[in-house]
Amino acid sequence: MSGLIMAAQLLLGLSILVILHELGHFLAARAFGIKVEKFYLFFDAWGVKLFSFKRGDCEYGIGWLPLGGYVKISGMIDESMDTEQMALPPQPWEFRSKPAWQRLIVMIGGVFVNIVVGIFIFWMLTFKYGETIIPNSTVLGINPGVIGKEIGLRRGDKVVAVNGKKIITFDELISTKVLLDNTTLTIMRDGKAMDVKVPENILNKISDLGIEEFISRAPLISTTVDSVPESRAAYKAGVKRGDRIVSINNVPVRNDIDAKEELVKHKNQTISLGLLRGAEQVVLNVPVDTAGTIGIKFNFKEIRQETIKYGFLESLPIGANQAWKVFSDNGKGILKVLTGKVKATKAFSGPVEIARKVFGGEWIWARFWASTGFISIALAFMNLLPIPALDGGHVVFLFVEMIKGKPLGDKFMERAQIVGFVILLSLMVFVLGNDIFKAFLHK
Repeated sequence: MSGLIMAAQLLLGLSILVILHELGHFLAARAFGIKVEKFYLFFDAWGVKLFSFKRGDCEYGIGWLPLGGYVKISGMIDESMDTEQMALPPQPWEFRSKPAWQRLIVMIGGVFVNIVVGIFIFWMLTFKYGETIIPNSTVLGINPGVIGKEIGLRRGDKVVAVNGKKIITFDELISTKVLLDNTTLTIMRDGKAMDVKVPENILNKISDLGIEEFISRAPLISTTVDSVPESRAAYKAGVKRGDRIVSINNVPVRNDIDAKEELVKHKNQTISLGLLRGAEQVVLNVPVDTAGTIGIKFNFKEIRQETIKYGFLESLPIGANQAWKVFSDNGKGILKVLTGKVKATKAFSGPVEIARKVFGGEWIWARFWASTGFISIALAFMNLLPIPALDGGHVVFLFVEMIKGKPLGDKFMERAQIVGFVILLSLMVFVLGNDIFKAFLHK
């Protein structure tokens, strides 16, 4: 069932974004009197379509090949590769008959809509839900995984700054600000400040092992006992609510993970449990069960979450900043791939990984819209890449035309379009194969 939910969310989210993207081109073309012959969600490759109807001079429909969508703009070399039309004399309602600045607006219309949609979604989510944060000032320390330990982090370290800038929220530690920038973490360890460098290629390992193996999303808490069920060994031995565990078999423990790991070492044994009860030190003998527990619960309420609410207009700049962050993060990620710091297999994800990791197997509307907003901005970025057949490729050719003072030849544009199709098809095959490898073969 979770797989169907993932697929349904991906299909719905992408369908909304593709329709809106193409609507941006459609409305811009119509605004300049350019004829639009087709408006399709998905591609009607080889003339095969699931549904279509005609209104006015435009055919609207749904194709069978779910690789996006398109609008066929009269007099433009595009996905249709309609060379017969281009061989005829230009008509006043055609794309090629319009000034370069108008054609430029038509080409960036889809990207513009995707950016506006992304900002709008983040704006509305911020207005409705606010921002939920864990203030870094209230956090006892971090619990690094394998990757974190390799770069020099230790359990109990408190990260106080990133590149010299004070950390405000705990979530910043696992944000792209840390993972994509050339980052230096300033930590406090045993009362001393020190710096830890985050390697530029850290995303390669995080892609394999997960973000939890860098820094756990759950901050450490103290060993203060929150509750002790009467049926468990700790209660019978005399442990009370409010006691703080300071040692196990004379081994000091400073946080909940220390205590849990030390208890597991003594399964089916009786331990000497050192407690601090107010100002009094208490030592109790407590049996440990086969699971390595003694029946106590720590006070997870120490992890203090705060929800900051914003007014309608206050939410707009915050939503716009979130959208810009997604856009710039995509740019930083591409740059890391191009410079060889991150492998393409680790950086790029296709529909399978997006469904699994972005949308997830449970239908939660807040997450659905947040994911759709994220993908909307990512699509805007990808469409701006200077690849023929993408909007960015057309924009580059239009700028060249403006500089030269005359349009590029139709033959050149046709060949560039074919090259673009080959690049995009190769990229699709790569990301889909990469997704399948990650999902089913790579452990």
